[in-house]
Amino acid sequence: MAGVVVVFDFDKTIIDVDSDNWVVDGLGATELFDRLLPTVPWNTLIDTVMGELHARGKTLQDVAEVLRAAPIDPHIVAAIKAAYSLGCDLRVLSDANRFFIETILDHHGLRGYFSEINTNPSRVDASGRLRIAPHHDFHAGPHGCGLGTCPPNMCKGQALDRIRASAEADGGRKRFIYLGDGRGDYCPSLRLVREDFMMPRKGFPVWDLICENPGLLQAEVHPLSDGKDLEETLLRLVGRVLVEEGNLLPPMDCKLELLPAVAVQDGMPMALGVKN
Repeated sequence: MAGVVVVFDFDKTIIDVDSDNWVVDGLGATELFDRLLPTVPWNTLIDTVMGELHARGKTLQDVAEVLRAAPIDPHIVAAIKAAYSLGCDLRVLSDANRFFIETILDHHGLRGYFSEINTNPSRVDASGRLRIAPHHDFHAGPHGCGLGTCPPNMCKGQALDRIRASAEADGGRKRFIYLGDGRGDYCPSLRLVREDFMMPRKGFPVWDLICENPGLLQAEVHPLSDGKDLEETLLRLVGRVLVEEGNLLPPMDCKLELLPAVAVQDGMPMALGVKN
């Protein structure tokens, strides 16, 4: 195994939409969602909306059918498969929920490529209603992150620390590549180290936060515009780590052989640089 752990956000990173909004809109609960949004935390809101949809006669299969229609760029599917084939340890770290994520990954034949899914837990109760719980039970107390960009139900920075500890439990050093788009992805970006890479989606909240003070990050930053960008950049970085760590390069017919040696975006090198 290559010593590379790739951590993907899910909404607007693996899929091109927010899975919560996709289900709410697809099952006709937008008005209810908009009315309740100012009154309760997001995680609680989605659980409440799932209860109302169940009361309206919507089944778990109805929810799954909408989820299976969520758009995903074929380049991202290819990137996941290629990174896995190169020996990367792929993990999901998302503020969506397990049922939504697993349903979509299963539909595209991708679930088996991920060693772990870190997200809000979900279950189906005796009546067939989907219940969604917080990753961190904020009713019992705050998660303790003082950054101000993490929602009450999940600090992705703390979750990333746990992922790193788990991945390095055998004593081997791992290099991390993190991909995300939202405000919640900013905290883990600050916990990456010099040998790691951050891949934010350009023009989205995490990119804006990074740009406010790029020097706060130790990891190299490689912004993304779309799925093709993600595939090319991710595989280029994985290939770079393989070379730097002294691992053998993949066979000549590997996808890496088709990638440019240098990627440029908007006329500028994609890497922002590393903090000294």
